[in-house]
Amino acid sequence: MAIRKIVLVPDPILKEKARPVTKFNERLHKLLDDMADTMYDAPGVGLAAPQVGISKRVIVVDDGNGLIEAVNPELFDKEGEQLAPPEGCLSIPGLLGEVRRAEKVRLKARDRQGQFFELEAEGYLARILQHEVDHLNGILFTDIADRVFEPKREED
Repeated sequence: MAIRKIVLVPDPILKEKARPVTKFNERLHKLLDDMADTMYDAPGVGLAAPQVGISKRVIVVDDGNGLIEAVNPELFDKEGEQLAPPEGCLSIPGLLGEVRRAEKVRLKARDRQGQFFELEAEGYLARILQHEVDHLNGILFTDIADRVFEPKREED
């Protein structure tokens, strides 16, 4: 396991559609392990493979309730709408955005062994999943935000 370098805007890989995973092997397992280590080290709540320079449809997320690894994830059954809290991104340091997201989503994906699974998410977890799947489609939060801004800094 290792901490990988996080790719920053304007790296072109962040705007590309990531390729599907076809081999569920040790290389994928190492990528998943490294992505989790990198996300926790950053610290962040989600990370997509393009953010570490790998064009593969792989995400890791942890909303505080444990690590979720999703390979070739797809979102469906989106319901409702949420706007808060402002989103940030490890690949776009120093900016936040107000992004309209579905309040509730269903995710279909494969695990590291290639087994299909589904999960239903709402609120914060739904927001994180949508943000990370957007990365796999070359979409950044700044592309779809109602408003992008720099967070206010506390004065010394």
